[in-house]
Amino acid sequence: MQIIIMRHGEAANIAGQDSLRPLTPYGLLETEKMGVWLGHAKLKLDYIFVSPYLRAQQTCASVIKTFAEAELLEQADLTSLKPETLDFITPAGNASQVHDFIDGLFQGNNSIKSTDDNNQAILLISHMPFVSYLVAELTGSLNTPIFATGAVAIIDYDIKQMQGQLIKLVSPAELKS
Repeated sequence: MQIIIMRHGEAANIAGQDSLRPLTPYGLLETEKMGVWLGHAKLKLDYIFVSPYLRAQQTCASVIKTFAEAELLEQADLTSLKPETLDFITPAGNASQVHDFIDGLFQGNNSIKSTDDNNQAILLISHMPFVSYLVAELTGSLNTPIFATGAVAIIDYDIKQMQGQLIKLVSPAELKS
């Protein structure tokens, strides 16, 4: 099982409520680039969880649209890509609570078969600093990685051990255009 943790693309610096900050045009390009990269990974996304904040919702929509336009997922998979908004994965979210949520999800879902199926995945789209704390929580690490905007961390997660290993941290700037 893989847990993919993504930080939203670059957001506009505007006055007002933080939760209403939209992606910039550059942020949209970041999310499209990462959407193509994720699509080529040929993962079977069992769940997509997204923060309620506007920039995370826009990132999620862009990634799914990129999958569809590039036909990077089979048609059957596209119909199942219905993101679920989670109010507790905001910038100030509690990583331990989300770890418990994920483990509870695995325990209660027979469609997530085994720890050996590296094609099955969960995509979680959120914010700094939460994404850094979540990676540390899920991997048992004392180090919290810094996520650039649009960056993706891939964790190889052992359902039985309820612990994972950070496999890769990739930012849009590292990918060729």
